[in-house]
Amino acid sequence: MLQLNKVTHVYPNGTRALEDVTLSIPKGMFGLLGPNGAGKSTLMRTVATLQTPTQGEIRFGDIDILADPESLRERLGYLPQDFGVYPRVSAYDMLDHMAVLKGVASAADRKVTVETLLNQTNLWDVRKKAIAGFSGGMRQRFGIAQALIGNPELIIVDEPTAGLDPEERNRFLNLLAEIGENVVIILSTHIVEDVADLCPNMAVIANGRIQLEGAPLDLIGKTKGTIWSKTIKREELDDYRAKYEVISTRLFAGSTIIHILSSDNPDNGFAAVDGGLEDVYFSTLAATRRKPATASQAA
Repeated sequence: MLQLNKVTHVYPNGTRALEDVTLSIPKGMFGLLGPNGAGKSTLMRTVATLQTPTQGEIRFGDIDILADPESLRERLGYLPQDFGVYPRVSAYDMLDHMAVLKGVASAADRKVTVETLLNQTNLWDVRKKAIAGFSGGMRQRFGIAQALIGNPELIIVDEPTAGLDPEERNRFLNLLAEIGENVVIILSTHIVEDVADLCPNMAVIANGRIQLEGAPLDLIGKTKGTIWSKTIKREELDDYRAKYEVISTRLFAGSTIIHILSSDNPDNGFAAVDGGLEDVYFSTLAATRRKPATASQAA
């Protein structure tokens, strides 16, 4: 169990990136969903012991992360949003080098570790290829391979599917699902589908604060009777925004489909729809826009 209690982070320039973040994250996949600039990456770097929060407590099991970061690092696998490697080194040699850095001293143990991870991430056939020649999806699978060295108990992946094509995204998400049954995995993303497909528990972060937390199906159930849809002409959108709380729009066959949030039937041609996680997310963001921000935007 990963527990965060009133974690706040203020950068030297005064930016309040996190504000009183409190979460309890059990084993399994946990989705941290939020727009760019919500504070997701700041929170992930803080949990990964790459920066110390201004205040608050973070514990992983019996480890006080802030007092004893080294103990967490021995149990941590981390795939940041952007990670650097030596581009001309092969995947096999790079994993072997990183295994040394993670304390796998025996050459025989490293061989088993590296070969197992290359097979697990479907990179065995390109093990001798320089990482510079990898596609985006292959690089991400290599990233999760290095994060899995040492059998970590806590894995953090930050925006792992951004920029991947649909096939690579599915392959990567399936890999995470296989891993995520017996360890804590935090999936930090702005892509709603990633959380909907994988995570039995989730939270929405915006303006540096946790705005919503729970099981996706429970959160979706709470929107019942409050989401309404209508197809309109594109040029009518501004008028509808002025009259209703429009939480999302999408184009379809030259027209615009809008979803609005209303506890009462708005009439005017609107039809009730069963909300999805996207509606939960967008309605939560709409609610945060109605409130004054207490934390400045950060990464």
